[in-house]
Amino acid sequence: MYKGNILDVEGIKVGQVEDKEALTGCTVVICEKGAVCGVDIRGSAPGTRETDLLNPINLVDKVHAVVLSGGSAFGLDASSGVMKYLEENNIGFDVGVTKVPIVASAVLFDLHVGNYKIRPDFDMGYKACKQASDQILNQGNYGAGCGATCGKINGTEYATKTGIGSYSIKLENGLVVAALVAANPFGDIYEDGKIIAGALDFDKKNFINTYEQMKKKEKLNGFSINNTTIGIVATNAKINKAEATKVSQMAHNGYAKAILPIHTMYDGDTIFTIATGKIECDISLLGTMAAEAVQKSIINAVKNSESVKGIPSYKDIFKNV
Repeated sequence: MYKGNILDVEGIKVGQVEDKEALTGCTVVICEKGAVCGVDIRGSAPGTRETDLLNPINLVDKVHAVVLSGGSAFGLDASSGVMKYLEENNIGFDVGVTKVPIVASAVLFDLHVGNYKIRPDFDMGYKACKQASDQILNQGNYGAGCGATCGKINGTEYATKTGIGSYSIKLENGLVVAALVAANPFGDIYEDGKIIAGALDFDKKNFINTYEQMKKKEKLNGFSINNTTIGIVATNAKINKAEATKVSQMAHNGYAKAILPIHTMYDGDTIFTIATGKIECDISLLGTMAAEAVQKSIINAVKNSESVKGIPSYKDIFKNV
């Protein structure tokens, strides 16, 4: 059955855990048999793990999980819990004495939204794995999207709530290209050329247009790294690590279609691409499909989000439209 999200890629499970009081969480994508993986980082304030390993010139070409997490650099700890779970289940790179799980991850900054003393940790990563499913995927205020916001040029007080979203595309030949994105950008989010989430005016009724306000400001307000959009493209295409890296590069066009401004000095934008190796595919087509899946995942993240602690969501802002 077509689900319209990343779970349409056979062999993938997703687990999510969040703390709705602290407003943070983590999302784990598990590939028990391993998946070819590439990555491309465009933002200038990233927080990541094992991305050097994904360079096409390096040895290991498959990962067993990718983690998206809140908590800024503290959230990288969730990956250790994922490693523990995978090792217990005999999943990983065989080194003789044991199997070492290859777990890549990226984090976003949500410390300013909820309780900064509570971050995704070892236990949360482990729990997310235990809850992983290939049938159910929650979108909005779940996992890494729990504390995600956008449009923060005037601070979080005037931002819009976002979250985590997913979308998939399936062709007649069986090729599936999907994405899962936790949208937490500095900029505004657009659909069909119109802002659907972003920086609000002081009455919190209208969007101010971040890009236009940037033109008028000599200096921007707020903490410079309280942003970052992180995501995963997943496909059943048969590609190598270099090709997966190229797909990640092209998938960033989906960020650019949905977010303005994007890839700023205030963001750590990262996209992983994982491939299970079933269907032959043209890389140019694959990358273009990935960009579409990323763009629509971001829009789904916005439309599935719920307001929290005075930060309005799309549903509230457009409830009378």
